[in-house]
Amino acid sequence: RATAGAGGSKAKAGAVRFAPSQPSEGNPGHVHFDEKLRDSAVMVTQERDGHVLVKVGFLKILHKYEITFLLPPSQRLGKDVCALPLPNPNLKVLGVTAVPEGYSVRCEYTAHKEGVLKEEMLLASETGDGSCLKVVVQARVMDRHHGTPMLLDGVRCVGAELEYDSEQSDWHGFD
Repeated sequence: RATAGAGGSKAKAGAVRFAPSQPSEGNPGHVHFDEKLRDSAVMVTQERDGHVLVKVGFLKILHKYEITFLLPPSQRLGKDVCALPLPNPNLKVLGVTAVPEGYSVRCEYTAHKEGVLKEEMLLASETGDGSCLKVVVQARVMDRHHGTPMLLDGVRCVGAELEYDSEQSDWHGFD
């Protein structure tokens, strides 16, 4: 009759042990993000050259968005500001309103191709003294196969363009 442990215990060489993970708040696999990492609003920054960069986050190709953002007050432009007409079919300024914090700008943007896109608008003083401010709107446009992006505060989808190319459908008729 063999007894347990009699001449037969082997050490397990090369075994790897993982410390038991501590599930957060009883929810295994749940990821918590620091509040600082979750920028949920359109980001407006003053560039060194005096221009303003407006980052509107991820958008989906061939979709149209209404974007509203706040620009800081500008001594150059004064209170009454308008957008100069530019030949840009992808970015249209719908309105500029003076508010106590600066200027509220509302525009319509069409995400016409993939990648990091930058579109420009020029805001000018209505006094006609020639003062203007260049505003660059930057978007990261995803292709239509990568899901729907979570939009930042101030960005609202107002429709999809119907000008899809022939790859829109995988259905090809049989002859």
